[in-house]
Amino acid sequence: MAGLTAGVFTIGAALIAGGIYFILAITKPGVYPPKYILKKRAVSLAAAGIAFLLIGIIMSSFQ
Repeated sequence: MAGLTAGVFTIGAALIAGGIYFILAITKPGVYPPKYILKKRAVSLAAAGIAFLLIGIIMSSFQ
């Protein structure tokens, strides 16, 4: 069970890192795809990352 919890935390951290990457890509000039698509990707990745981190916290509290 500890390995599964660590995996969930790792996935959550990777998703949040992806969201941060897209947020930083918005600030670069002349970036493709358009900025509104990058914003949508950043928000969705960050939201999924937070959800995975919350699931990981819940799983770790039951151990």
